[in-house]
Amino acid sequence: MLIPLETLAIFIPTALALNMTPGNDMLFCLGQGIKSGPAAGNAASFGIATGALIHTMLAGLGLAALVAAHPIALDVLRWAGIAYLVWLAIGAFRSTDQRLKPVQTKRSGAFTAWRDGIVVNLLNPKIIVFVLAFIPQFVDASRGSVLGQFLIFGLILNIGGTIINCLVGSFAGKIGQVLSRSAKIARAFQIATGCIFLGLAAKLAFDRK
Repeated sequence: MLIPLETLAIFIPTALALNMTPGNDMLFCLGQGIKSGPAAGNAASFGIATGALIHTMLAGLGLAALVAAHPIALDVLRWAGIAYLVWLAIGAFRSTDQRLKPVQTKRSGAFTAWRDGIVVNLLNPKIIVFVLAFIPQFVDASRGSVLGQFLIFGLILNIGGTIINCLVGSFAGKIGQVLSRSAKIARAFQIATGCIFLGLAAKLAFDRK
């Protein structure tokens, strides 16, 4: 089996938890949903997903080529990823910005929202950095195709994110009111995000042989 079940048992709930943490992509879908309605919010979600698939494909191809040329590169990238996750956790704990407000968007139809979602995702350099920090932690070159594993993990992460972003886009009005008015909820999201990143980094670091 290309990816063992025990690895998936760790990856899937972690990916789902990360998908539920508000970020620029989610707030963009929220903004589209509030401004243009559920159809545009859902279209924006699929645009984000399209951009994320492009990011994942490019990152997977690059990683596969790098590992083929330099087998030790995967271990180096894993430890760099662990350090990056710790840095993200510290940033989440220290953040004083407790606003989770929808991204300002213009009123648009479904196609425009989808297209803009792709652009928003592709122009966010943090996405590619996070993909390269998170997914390689679960890739095992000894189990076969590095690219195949990377794409499977990326697809799982993307499916979860799309479902959650669609829910956000569909129920944008109510969700927007909750996120924008409650500093306590915003702070809870920040703390939860920091705990996820830190816990994952610790587990991956201590589990590595």
